[in-house]
Amino acid sequence: MRTRDAVEQVASVIDFPGPPSAESQYASRPPLGPATVRVHRVDLPSLNMPNGAQGLEMSPTRRLPSSPETKLSIGALSRLTGVPVETLRTWEARYGFPVPERKPSGHRVYSLSSIPRLRRIAEALSRGYRAGDVVGAPEDALAGLLEASASSVRQPSSRSAAFSGSAPDLLRIIESFDADALTRTLLQDWTRLGPLEFVQTRIAPALREVGEAWKAGRLEIRHEHFFSEKVGDLLRSLRLPFEARATGPLVVCSSLPGEPHALGLQMASLILAVAGCRILYLGTEVPGAQVASLVKDLNARAVALSVSEASRGPGMSAQITGVRRMLPRRIDLLIGGDGAPRSRPGIEIIQDLGDLDVWARHLATPMQLR
Repeated sequence: MRTRDAVEQVASVIDFPGPPSAESQYASRPPLGPATVRVHRVDLPSLNMPNGAQGLEMSPTRRLPSSPETKLSIGALSRLTGVPVETLRTWEARYGFPVPERKPSGHRVYSLSSIPRLRRIAEALSRGYRAGDVVGAPEDALAGLLEASASSVRQPSSRSAAFSGSAPDLLRIIESFDADALTRTLLQDWTRLGPLEFVQTRIAPALREVGEAWKAGRLEIRHEHFFSEKVGDLLRSLRLPFEARATGPLVVCSSLPGEPHALGLQMASLILAVAGCRILYLGTEVPGAQVASLVKDLNARAVALSVSEASRGPGMSAQITGVRRMLPRRIDLLIGGDGAPRSRPGIEIIQDLGDLDVWARHLATPMQLR
């Protein structure tokens, strides 16, 4: 899949102004208080996370507004179709659909009649079609594509067949270096699952499967590097739109010298950005003194560091302690990964991406709204 098509499917999470039945899953969570987030164990799986905000469901069972004259905001349209807001805007600009109406205020609103077609387009994308082939296609052509693809979805046979989600299928794609199939199948999972579940149930388990296959001799270093680079590119492209819109406190994400693994840090940075935190992603192996100096210069709110099992030890613990001493008390220091040390005063150990999501949303919520 081309990068342009990948970017088109990057998700966006915004507040839904519609009825309670379409509320975000996070709106149903109880309010977060300071006591709920103090001691957690952030799986940054390299922060090295063994584990990864909001599901974007395409279920047709969500209730629509009852009046046929109702017009929908772009956020409401996204919630009711499962198509991310940024994707809707891209389609509108590039393919002329969905077609908005303008309120006197200048805000775009959309007709209820857009919903069935958008759901059919989303279904076609999940079957591997490109946005350019389906968004602007006539209704009869779109219906024909869906009908023709039904049997092939049930019985995939080509080298670039849809990934069923099982480890053997994933490993076959990696063994054949099929970059298009890998990117396409992961993007389908992203669209279907939403950011948190995507990282927790797709990316983190895939990292473990690839690592175990490498240890068993089924995969070689070239396979592991191919997979890591493609996943890293994908996570970065998914994060950037959220990062560009984020208005919350600044979190600096990095690892210290001796920790070269980046995918866990990438996963954690994506979760932080989706939650509304502004992200400064430094990458791996940045000296602690430079991290601390940058954090103070930029008035950042927190630092997230990755520690994998391979870099665990007294040397890494000493580096972390040194960073904590150089940081003002008001700045949170988060450590995640299999190699994270034990919790100690002034350091948050978070080894689950769900806990990281809760922590980040609490941090990004203005004090007056808590």
